[in-house]
This record gives sequence, C-alpha cells and structure tokens, in this order.
Amino acid sequence: MFLKKINKTVITLLLTFLIIPINALAYSDRVIVGGENIGITLNSKGVLIVGTYTVDGENLASKAGLKTGDLIQSINGQKINNIDEMASAINSSNNDEITISYQRNKNLKTTKVKISKDENGVYKTGLYVKDSVTGIGTLTYIDPDNKHFGALGHEIEEQTTGKLLEIKDGKIYDSKVTGITPSNDGSPGEKKAEYDSSKSQGSVKENTTQGIFGTYEDKLPNKKTYKVASKNDIKTGSAKILTVLNGTEIKEYDINITQITNKNAKNKNFIFEITDKTLKEKTGGIIQGMSGSPIIQGDYIVGAVTHVVVNNPYKGYGIFITNMLEEGEN
Repeated sequence: MFLKKINKTVITLLLTFLIIPINALAYSDRVIVGGENIGITLNSKGVLIVGTYTVDGENLASKAGLKTGDLIQSINGQKINNIDEMASAINSSNNDEITISYQRNKNLKTTKVKISKDENGVYKTGLYVKDSVTGIGTLTYIDPDNKHFGALGHEIEEQTTGKLLEIKDGKIYDSKVTGITPSNDGSPGEKKAEYDSSKSQGSVKENTTQGIFGTYEDKLPNKKTYKVASKNDIKTGSAKILTVLNGTEIKEYDINITQITNKNAKNKNFIFEITDKTLKEKTGGIIQGMSGSPIIQGDYIVGAVTHVVVNNPYKGYGIFITNMLEEGEN
C-alpha cells in the first residue's frame, strides 16, 4: 500500500538511480599499444620450497611434512620475505630445531624441522628454496591516463611447481632480442633476449591468469594510441600482431582471427593463425616470449597473444583486451 502512494517524481528518481552503472570502468577508451620486449623479475610472497634433499641420510623436510610448493612465511616467529632473511633467522636460532610457518593452498600451517650443521658451520635444512623468478615477455598496453600497464596475457608460474606464483612485488625492464629458436610441431620455439636490470620501466603489482599488471614509471613512449575494442567489436578476419624479433624494433605481422571461442572466459577468448610469410620463416609460428604481443584490428586493440597450439605452432590463442584492462584496474 505504501508503494502505491509514492508520486511519479519519486518513482522517476528511483528508476534513474537504478540504471546508473554500478561498476564504472576506470580504464581509458584509448591506450598506448606495446609490443616492446621486456625483462621481468617477480619476488614471491615469502620463500618458496622448490624441492627437498637428504641430510645425513634423512629427509628432514619431508619428515616435518613440508612439500614442494609450500610458501615459508616465518621462522621461529620471525617474518621471512627472502632467502637472506631465512638464512639469518636459521643462523640466529642456535638450536637443532626450528619452527616454520608456511602457506599451502591458502591455508597457514606450522611445523618443527630439525636442522644439521656441517663441518663448515653451515646449517642444512633439507630444503631447496627460491624467492624470485625472472623471464622475458611482451608489453601489451599502457593506459596514458593512470600509467597502469599490462603484459603477457597469462600468469607466470613457478617452473618447478607449475603453480601461479603469488608475488610481493616485481619490476619490468628494458630488453632486447638477441636471437630466435623457431617452433616446430610439438615443440614451441623461443625468443633469446637479455635485459638491463639498471633500466626499470615500471613496478609489477599483480600476477594473475590474465597477465602481470602494475604502474609504468618511465617516461611514456611517444606512440599512437588505439581505441579499446569491446568484446562485440572483435571480428573474425584479418588482424596484426606487434612484436620484437630482433633488437628492440617493433614490427607488425599479419594474422587471421579464425574463431571467437569463449567470451566469458578469463583468457583464451579467440583463436588466430599466422598468415605473415616473414613471421613464419623467422619463428616457425608462435614462440615463447611472444606472450602479450598486442593484436590490432583497424584502429582497435582487440587483445594479446597468450598461448600457442602446440601441435600447430602457426595457430595461437588470444585474450580480449578488456579482460586485461579490467583485471589491471582491480
């Protein structure tokens, strides 16, 4: 009965209020398109266990319940961010047992681990560990309004565990391609590249299934901006990828988008094939290090290269650019 007494003005205001978009897009409708080769360093959230070994014929780590993929958070209650801090905490324990708190599948666990000192006074834990990963890839875009960037179009995994690396932070660097190992059926090739760790371009904040994202801290490149394609703007047919095959020179190469596969997936949203003769001759198809290469149709950036079809390296998968931009704004 109360609703029936609301006058038309109030109803109009309510309706107007309801049709305002709840999630306004924070990214720009035009972005600076990448294509540059980049060096990447990511620092893990804690120290990652990548293997175990025996000490005096006993696997101390396995006996304590520790496994490859566990992320060490603290030792004897002391927060651990890297291997140096881990070594310092162990050396200052003055005991033959330490308490390790670690994360496994989002769950925090604690265990006690026996340690053994060798003849040189070095403690042995039975653990192989790492606190960072490095690699190369391709920059996809920079948002000129907020200087956010996205690259790769897929996650960076820790090679030993095959799991997404949970990161504390990271950097991207200037990089140049020094050579190419071509792809063959069943064997993806790769870019050979080096990067200059003294020339940081930006800070990495996230490592997700849609790529790595962060803030571009260098001077913005003086390059053409492209419109951001919506999912419905992307069509099957001719397109181009931008990537580096030699030094730092970005070139365009022809491809053909053959199928829009899944508009609701986080990545692998469409399939394309390389049609460019030069690219085929130089790379044999999609190669490692090409991930993140922007895909252009007309005046639109539509997405980025993410994966190769292993048994046919002339074919690959792309991610929608909007999926990357939305993830980069989270």
